[in-house]
Amino acid sequence: MSVILASASPRRQELLKYAVKDFTVIPSRAEEKLPEDIAPEDCAVYLAGLKAAEVAKGHEFDTVIGCDTVVLLDNRIMGKPENIIKAREMLTALSGRVHKVITGVCIRRRDKEVRFSECTEVEFYPLTEKEISDYAETGDPMDKAGAYGIQSEGCILVKGIKGDFFNVVGLPVARLRRELTKFEESFYL
Repeated sequence: MSVILASASPRRQELLKYAVKDFTVIPSRAEEKLPEDIAPEDCAVYLAGLKAAEVAKGHEFDTVIGCDTVVLLDNRIMGKPENIIKAREMLTALSGRVHKVITGVCIRRRDKEVRFSECTEVEFYPLTEKEISDYAETGDPMDKAGAYGIQSEGCILVKGIKGDFFNVVGLPVARLRRELTKFEESFYL
């Protein structure tokens, strides 16, 4: 079995090593356009499917894994901040609140596909303006959904989580390993 990760994320690449020993990285170039009527909690798994399908073209005999992570606050998606001002706004909105981190995963080979998502609740401490500004100035928030990285300097913002920690980083490794095992076994039944 040849496995392809359809993601350029160094965090996902590092985590996938725990579930799969050998894999290739081919970042997806799929246009991440959502249908207008899609529910926010379904966006991550939908985008994961788009990414896997795009990379699977020309790799139909390989197992392709597509992923996407969204941060939801009050049922609103908080994407990656465009600039430091947006990062501060997002962090201010998350301050003292609980939000959801949903990672969608799509496993695909030939005409067979399995999609799933994992949801983790994250609670932030109430943050001062200085804490928000200091963290935003590190640059760490700029390439992360919700403007923070729980695995890096953003860990000091987090009061607690309910669910899979690695899901918040960007890949629910334990669930992925189990889903991959079932997926591969189904080819030989």
